[in-house]
Amino acid sequence: MKITYNDKTDLLYIRLDDRKQDVLNRRITEDIVLDMGEGDRIVGIEILDASKHVTLDKLFPVKYEVSKM
Repeated sequence: MKITYNDKTDLLYIRLDDRKQDVLNRRITEDIVLDMGEGDRIVGIEILDASKHVTLDKLFPVKYEVSKM
């Protein structure tokens, strides 16, 4: 599983299955889209306006700094 967050777009993406496969997007609410893969299984969850739905401080407790090379 891989979780990514884009703070510029406030988009949270949770990838449940790392296998490369074709997916279909299914919008289940205004802010939540499911990526459906083989066998109609959920392979990813996209949350728009994530800061409204998820406490990001608790999801990402690690603080880090990116250094410029």
